[in-house]
Amino acid sequence: MMVSRGAEAAKSPTRPADQEITVPIASDLDIVTARQWGRTLAVRLGYSPTEATLIATAISELARNIVLYAKRGEIWLSVQNGSGRPGVVVVARDDGPGIADVPQAIAGGHSTSGGLGLGLSGVRRLMDEFEIISEPRKGTTVTIKRWKR
Repeated sequence: MMVSRGAEAAKSPTRPADQEITVPIASDLDIVTARQWGRTLAVRLGYSPTEATLIATAISELARNIVLYAKRGEIWLSVQNGSGRPGVVVVARDDGPGIADVPQAIAGGHSTSGGLGLGLSGVRRLMDEFEIISEPRKGTTVTIKRWKR
């Protein structure tokens, strides 16, 4: 299922039947939508309220980075099984400027926007798996996973 902007965005999105959803990201409203869908997916899988909040927080950080640095992109949410237990998988993609120094960006304490520089490093700490691929002028893809305990 795809949540889109325009006339469709005015309607409340329906629950994804296939446990997969893509949220286009271009504004603060889209950040909220992606966060809500992440929480919904986590709760449906039986995550605790605390774990669902951690997943939603990580999604918020990734979506905010898209709006701030790339202007537009997408958050893709799905369910995956790993070692016999379900997990939430989040892929944040954009075609923005990319990250010039990935190790510095995920180390924490570095910000090009004047913030605290805790976004990517915070996401990395909240999730069980974290992968980032970024090329200057080609964009960034961050894949994160949190397995049900």
